[in-house]
Formats: sequence, C-alpha cells, structure tokens
Amino acid sequence: MNLREKVYDWKNRLKDRHMLSVIVVLGAIIIGLGLFTYKRERDFRQASENSYNLAFFELVDYVQNVETYLAKSLISTTPEHGAETLTNLWREANLAQSNLAQLPIGSQELENTSKFLNQVSEYSYSLSRKNIYNQPLTQEDLKNLKDLHNYSVELNNTLVQLSSDMNDGRISWGELTKKGTTAFAQQVSNISKDSFSGIEENFHEYAGLIYDGAFSEHMTNPERKGLTGENIDEEAAKQIAKKFYGEDRVEEITSNGLSENGNIPSYDFYVRLKNTDKDQNANISISQKGGHIVFSNFNRAVDVETINQEQANEIGKKFLSEKGFPNMKETYFLKQEGIVTINYAYEQNNVTIYPDLIKLKIALDNGEVLGMETTGYLNSHEQRNLPSPKITKEEAKKTLNKELEILSEGLAIIPTEYKTEILCWEFKGKVDGTEFLVYINAENGREEDILVIQNTPNGTLTM
Repeated sequence: MNLREKVYDWKNRLKDRHMLSVIVVLGAIIIGLGLFTYKRERDFRQASENSYNLAFFELVDYVQNVETYLAKSLISTTPEHGAETLTNLWREANLAQSNLAQLPIGSQELENTSKFLNQVSEYSYSLSRKNIYNQPLTQEDLKNLKDLHNYSVELNNTLVQLSSDMNDGRISWGELTKKGTTAFAQQVSNISKDSFSGIEENFHEYAGLIYDGAFSEHMTNPERKGLTGENIDEEAAKQIAKKFYGEDRVEEITSNGLSENGNIPSYDFYVRLKNTDKDQNANISISQKGGHIVFSNFNRAVDVETINQEQANEIGKKFLSEKGFPNMKETYFLKQEGIVTINYAYEQNNVTIYPDLIKLKIALDNGEVLGMETTGYLNSHEQRNLPSPKITKEEAKKTLNKELEILSEGLAIIPTEYKTEILCWEFKGKVDGTEFLVYINAENGREEDILVIQNTPNGTLTM
C-alpha cells in the first residue's frame, strides 16, 4: 500500500469513527484561540504604545512650560507676581517628573533629568514661600534660576528633536520595553537609547544647586541615616530575630526570604513562640544593612487591663533603651482592645526630633511589647548639629493667636512635606475647648504648621 492509499485509508477510518469532524473542530478552536491571543497581545501593545506616547508628549509640553516660567521668574519684579510664577513653575515641574516616570526608560539613563526636574520643583517652591512673605530674591537666587533656565532650554530642545524622531517612526516604545532582545540591542541602543542619552549629556555638568537652603542636594536624595553597619546574611538575621524575642521563647522560626521592594531591604521571618496557639505566629523583619529591627508584630487577645497609660509609656521607653534606642519621648497614642500603640520621638538636648519616630504596641494586661516599627527612625536618625534659636520663646509667643491658652511649650524639629527639617517652637494650647499644636519657626518667627489635637477615649490623635 503506497503513501496515498494509506492516507485515504486513515481518512476513511476517521470518518467511520466520526473523528474527522472532532479533529476539524479542535483545529478550528486552536486557530481561534491563537487568533484571539494574538489580537489581545496586539491590543495590549497598542494600548501601551498609546500610554507611553501620551506620557511623552505631555512631558514635552510640561518641560516647555517649565522653561517659560523660569524665564518669567528672571524678570518678575513684584513678590505677588513672583509667587504666582514660581508656584506655576513648581506645579509644571512636578507634572513633568510624573510623566517622565511613566516612560519605559531605565532610571539610570534618566537619573539626572529626574533629579533636575525635582530640583526645579523644590527650589521654586522654596522661593515662592519667600515671595509670599515679601522677602526679595537674592542675587544668588536669581543666578540659580538663570542656571536652571539654561538647562531647561537644552532639555526642551532635545525633547523637541526626540518628539520629531518619534513622529517619524524612528523610535518604537515596544522595543524600549525589550531590553534583553537583539532588537533592543540593534535598534534601541542605536536610536532610542542614544536619543535619551542625549538628554543626559545636557546635564553632564549639572550637579544640583549649591545653596544653603531647605532643598539642598543631601535632602533631595535622603540617606537612611539611622541604617548603620555592614550587610548581613539571612542566618545572621535569623539569630537577631531569635535574640529579639528571647531564644528560650522561640519554638520555631521560618524564613520568608529577602524583601527588596520596601523602603528598607530586609529579611522576613515567621516566628512561632512557645505556649501560644499554632495559628498565632509573630512576624519580624531584620534590615539587610546593619541587622536592625525594622518591624515586628504579634497579635493576641487582651481580656483585662491592669496597666494604665503612664505605666505603658515607661515600659515602652525602658524597652526601647534596652534595644538600643535611648532618649525616646512618648508623643501620641491610640488604644484599641486592650492594646496601646504609642509613638515615641527621639529627644536631643531637650529638643523633640519628630522625624526620628518609633511605634510600639504594648499589651495593657501585662506590659508585653507586641509590636515595633522603626522605619522613621532608621531613615532619619543621626546626632544633629542643632542650631541655636534666633527667635526667643517670648518672641515666638507674640505671633500666636491671643485666644490660645498655652498648656506646654518647647523646641522641636519637625519634618516637612518636601523632606526637610525645621527647628520650631512647639506650643500646645487650647481655644474654646479645642486643643492645638502650633509650630513657630525658631529662625524667622514664621508660623510653619498648626495641628488639631483630638483627645478621644482611645487615645490622642492629631490632624
């Protein structure tokens, strides 16, 4: 039997068993699924392309606006108009940076560009506050603005040229997302990456503004100042976790691996404590750098409260001191279901350092510390060179509302929304039954912030 006869024979057998129709249907299904998958992938790629195009062309528009407002800021003569111009500049630089972050370009390739836009945003915000308080811009301020304008012109010119390349189809966002492929090596490295690297070349001399102000370089790239020591391995982290809980209390400890996505890379563990229910595991995170406790938590029921708030405060301070965190002062607290969470701030020379914050969970039945979170402290803590106040406490009081009944007063370092720190006089007071915290800048007497204190049956909160 030749090949053709064998094929006909196989076909006839399939017909007899109704299999040919089954195979045809299966083949049609497979082809249909293939077409459906291809269409979905094509639609997804198109949606990604559209998203990247929108972000890029908006970036171009915002950078053009940044250049325009920088130019206006150089010739503005009145504080009112200057404040408006600088506020607009701050907004446009923020929006430009947001769109830049959406592009599928490696952060290293655009690091200086992002840094530049961040510096423009923060510096313009700083100067706008000067204008708001009728303080004239100095010659150094104007020089900095001129330098920023020069860089913005170069950035704008490069982006306009890059925009033209994209409109002509010379650059594909799809290829930019395939950095490991031959296509990326050939096309992107030669066209796209070179084009974006051209942006960076405009900033080869740009190293940030050098001025002794609120947004100097070391503040725009904050170091984790409290994260001291060398890197440790997982086994060393496990031993630190055991020591934290007490080796005699630990029945079993299980590693959950190294977490690198958070603010502080850390080794995570589940800890089974002796004489506890099987489903009551404690969690603990140990920093890879230095082996610091970043987070710990153990949940259990508290039926009877035998410890008051003042006792819990003292238990927490003693615990922190024993764990290597001395000079901590309780600030605010929240009580729920027999457990109190207390915020402790570092205290240096009788100045409360609010950025150096640690939170503790304390059980009110026996004073056991059930949880700790140290992220604020590890990010910010250092021995600060505290300046002497230029504004006396009595002078600061003169700026307060006359109706404020002062309950307590002292010096404090407070963080700002733009990652800076300010030395202030802190006044706790009351008006018509409502308590406030008022912060007066100890250098210039400016009112920096006002918080409303909410005293509830479960704790003290601020808004």
